[in-house]
Amino acid sequence: MGDVISTNLDEGKREMITARTSTVMAEFGRFYEQQYAVALFNSVRYEIEGGGNTQTQLLHRKDPLKNKSIFSGSLFQYLEESKKWRSRFLYVGDSYNISLYESKAAHDRGLHSKGVINCAGYRALTSMEEYLGLLNNSLGDTKAKSASAPFLKCPTQFPLILWHPYARHHYFCVMTEKEQKKWHAVFQDCVRHSNNGLSEECKVATPAFTDALRLYRQAKGHYGTWDMMCGNQAQILANLVMETLHPELKNLIVPRLKGKLQQRQRDWMLISDAVCRQVLSQTKTQHEALAQVCEVERPRLDSALRTDMDQIITSKEHVSGKIRALVLPRIEQLVRSKVQPYIHSILEALMEPTSRGFSEVRDILFSELVEVSKNTMNDSSRGKLGEHMDKISMLAFHPVKMQSCYGKMEALNLEGLQQRCDVSSPSVFIQRAQVLMRQQMDNAVHTFEQLVHQSLDGHSTEDLCKTIQRCQDRVLKKYDYDSSTVRKKFFREALLQIIIPYMLKQLSPSCSPDLPKFKELIFEDFSRFILVENIFEEAVLQSVSKDIMMAVKEAAVQRRHNLYRDSMVLTNSDLNLHLLGEDTIDWAGQLGGVKGEKQGGEMANRKRKQIVSMIHLDGMPLPYESCQEIPGVDCIPEEYEGQAGQDLESKKPVNPVQHVPIEKEPGSPDGVNEIRDLINPVLEVVEKDSSQLTNGMLSLEEGDEVKHITTVTDMVPRESPKKVDGELDATQIERSLEEQQCVSAIESAIQQIEIAIQEDPGEQLSECAIDSDGEFAQTSINSSPLHHDDSGFQSPANENVEEVEPQPDTGDEVVDTEQVMLTLVEGVKTSIDLDAKAPCDASEKKSEVETTADRCLL
Repeated sequence: MGDVISTNLDEGKREMITARTSTVMAEFGRFYEQQYAVALFNSVRYEIEGGGNTQTQLLHRKDPLKNKSIFSGSLFQYLEESKKWRSRFLYVGDSYNISLYESKAAHDRGLHSKGVINCAGYRALTSMEEYLGLLNNSLGDTKAKSASAPFLKCPTQFPLILWHPYARHHYFCVMTEKEQKKWHAVFQDCVRHSNNGLSEECKVATPAFTDALRLYRQAKGHYGTWDMMCGNQAQILANLVMETLHPELKNLIVPRLKGKLQQRQRDWMLISDAVCRQVLSQTKTQHEALAQVCEVERPRLDSALRTDMDQIITSKEHVSGKIRALVLPRIEQLVRSKVQPYIHSILEALMEPTSRGFSEVRDILFSELVEVSKNTMNDSSRGKLGEHMDKISMLAFHPVKMQSCYGKMEALNLEGLQQRCDVSSPSVFIQRAQVLMRQQMDNAVHTFEQLVHQSLDGHSTEDLCKTIQRCQDRVLKKYDYDSSTVRKKFFREALLQIIIPYMLKQLSPSCSPDLPKFKELIFEDFSRFILVENIFEEAVLQSVSKDIMMAVKEAAVQRRHNLYRDSMVLTNSDLNLHLLGEDTIDWAGQLGGVKGEKQGGEMANRKRKQIVSMIHLDGMPLPYESCQEIPGVDCIPEEYEGQAGQDLESKKPVNPVQHVPIEKEPGSPDGVNEIRDLINPVLEVVEKDSSQLTNGMLSLEEGDEVKHITTVTDMVPRESPKKVDGELDATQIERSLEEQQCVSAIESAIQQIEIAIQEDPGEQLSECAIDSDGEFAQTSINSSPLHHDDSGFQSPANENVEEVEPQPDTGDEVVDTEQVMLTLVEGVKTSIDLDAKAPCDASEKKSEVETTADRCLL
């Protein structure tokens, strides 16, 4: 691998990469410094003049993922170095970066990870065919076939691939389809979070960066949306450099690669990753230096703005009027002929999947809140309520539960716009809408938590179910209003992102040559805050905004989209609600919702509560499990986990005699008899019908060795058969047959005992004095004739009932039985202890047997 990179990336090519990166960063730096002053002017002006956004009904919390992790588990990864598949433990924390460890134990011990994957710019794939198509396109080989075999073979039929156009690819696989779907949802969530754009909390740096990037690409002739605006500033700039550098290197290096197609694909992927890492290192360093220069200059610019704000605003309005007078006729003519006819169709294409997605969010929210109400109705204790609220608190960040909402947005189709309006792909709008869905779900859940917590404060739990129902109704109404507001804002922004670049591309050739002359109207002291290029774009934006607003208002009238009209003003009905906290409520700590969670110390620092639960593969041996559960993880149940829990409840261990679930597992043996029963297991068979036993044979598992067999027979008093309407009662006939079988079984047992006691007692003592494990047998205190010990397998309801134990007639076969239990009819119980370890007179035993048999026959 190293030879391929060093051979094709020699010192000359590395110097070319460094020079190209520096050139791009220098050009971008000039735009950034200009836009930084403009962004600072807009920020200070907004601060002075004020401006209110639409008041939201739902609350927002700042750090919802505090002390939380998304997912973790084990799967198989393909290692480029060894060209082999190895088991790896993956951990996805609150940053959505994927950390790879050698094993789960290495993660628990706090060891350094083998690597970290930042998913910005990646695509999560589950099909090898789709991956091959992308790989062949990236190589640009006309001879490549779409059905060509890849350079690696997946050991299972459930692959997971992280693909990037420039960086290294990552290959994983799992054992089941359910695992694949869950991991794919987690990977998609990581990509979605990383591609969400820059932080909006930076009121100056973020708009300055985005505007500078847009103007730089427009200067190069790229006006449309850009898929690779992913990750942080350094990653975005690296993608900007690779956008032009990558094709050039491919034309230089790919023709020189040797070997088969698969080998050339592999080599080019490694070379591209090495180039991307070199570019990223340079862009990170140079952007930090650029940002530092602007931050140092900020206090001086801020002081100048606040001193001359009125004059700057007046100068800008004067220049804006002149520019609008020049370009407005051209803009209006373009809007009438090329924009207005297509606004409604574009809006309809956006609204259909978006409305379905937000409606699905509401349905999931409603079903989860109803589930909380049902559980509270069954158990209204504060502890149970805390447990349910703790599970629902992370609903918005559960990739699997939210997948149905995200999937609705995947149906967005802008195929007709990709050529007309220079829309590269709809992924920009899809991911933005999905992030808004997650935010609205989290806001709704957080508001519900705050309302419930406020209602519980100082109140009893008697009307808890009614309180939760009222909170649920209020939250759903607030969600309907906020989701309508968020969707309308998303539609306006999406239309602007589609239409404005198209209009600028059409107007720039005719309008751009006339703009420099307006610079003469701007005072030199104000020239850093007023740029004619920005004023021209604002004029284009204002001209088309009116048509976009009207289109969205008309769409709000259609009830199928579930949008509120702008004229419908809803005031905040909960005046005190916004005074509540913004942090996540610790339901486990306040109401004792989650049990078994250790607070503080090493355990709290090492293990965070995991949002997505693990997968158990039933029947799979431990070395081949691809997902192992972290102890103590109990969060939001999966789509079938509630039902699975009931199934597990119904599949408790069953008593083989009484066929009832064992409530308590047998503990460690305390007595000698219990130890003996563990060494020599006793198999008890319920014999209600003699037809259940065929030829006296029992079905045993392979490898099981049974030392004693105890047959328990249900006995009933002997009665003569009765006639019903001239015919014998079938129940009485069956009982008569059972009694006859019991008598024959007792006679057979007596014969076997007589054969056994005729043997030499000395031999019995020598043979039976030592048990199978070589331990000397001792008489237990509890081994009285009336005491029956079956090592915990006897039902408590039958503790005082001893039943007759018939033995099958085996002919000449010698029975090696230590104890025979004979249960007498009508409560008469007698036990004959044949244990040779307690010597007794054989004649007395024979007499007791004969007496017992006579009583049974009577």
